[in-house]
Amino acid sequence: MSYQFESAWWMSNRHAQTILPRFFRPFQRVDVEYEELTTPDGDFLELAWSRTGKKDSPLAIVLHGLEGNLDSFYAKGMLKALTQQGFDTVLMHFRNCSRLPNRLPRAYHSGETGDLQFLIQTLKTRLNPSSLFAVGFSLGGNVLAKYLGEQGKQSDLSGAAVVSAPHHLSSSCQVIRKSCFGLYQKYLLDRLKKSSARKYPQIGEAIKLNKQELADINDLWQFDDQLTAPLHGFEGAEDYYTQASAQPFLKHIATPTLLIHAEDDPMLSHEAVPKAEQVSDQVTLAVSKKGGHVGFIGGKNPFKPEFWLEKAVPHYFQSLLKGQK
Repeated sequence: MSYQFESAWWMSNRHAQTILPRFFRPFQRVDVEYEELTTPDGDFLELAWSRTGKKDSPLAIVLHGLEGNLDSFYAKGMLKALTQQGFDTVLMHFRNCSRLPNRLPRAYHSGETGDLQFLIQTLKTRLNPSSLFAVGFSLGGNVLAKYLGEQGKQSDLSGAAVVSAPHHLSSSCQVIRKSCFGLYQKYLLDRLKKSSARKYPQIGEAIKLNKQELADINDLWQFDDQLTAPLHGFEGAEDYYTQASAQPFLKHIATPTLLIHAEDDPMLSHEAVPKAEQVSDQVTLAVSKKGGHVGFIGGKNPFKPEFWLEKAVPHYFQSLLKGQK
């Protein structure tokens, strides 16, 4: 298949591509088994498993976006699509995105690759899968791309897919602050503040904000400067954005990787759009004119939307499997 996405004629608007897909399948379900994986620092990662029931199935990891989880439409859809295509699939909830808050005075961020590395090593040791793949969306895509670049030939992955990742965090933050009259910023901030408030007893002293000051934050840059950065050892928001952005790592990727991005993404900057000279020869660029942010809805019939990502990513992984034989 072609990895060049063509937008549905009835969903050519970038905000429609970004916002509406979450309403298309409100009752979609995926049967999963939860596992609490203890981390080396005494915290935990909540995993959601969807299995084929067959022996020796290839395994795929799914990484959600900022404040996402199993219920995120794209994560649930990809979990189901990969399982139907013969992959055992596991979604890793980033710390504090699971059903219970994590224990330590920290959370997760766009450049935190340690938990992903630990999960991959655990899966390889425990299951020794015939093939191991990973797909990351938005923030999860940035984490995955950075991990791939950091590890080079030692990624332990047979292939990867990165979707709508904010490879250039600083400029993308400025876009989110202004885009769609601040709608995206408000949506993300509301979720971030709710998530942070539920574990305030662990993080209150570290961030030096009282509960009311946390609730009063109304700017994403301010949140990252006053909470994300100090919680995770950065000097401030810009230091965090510089160190956590995946863009400098793209040219070091040694794992076959499908990199999907839309030029009209309303939540990411033009600087975040990956270019051929920025990536290694192991990266297949699939940059389309339209698609929004983690949207990529195609099809001719408005009553039967086609979730292109759920076809493209499994197809790419399958093509890599065939190449291994």
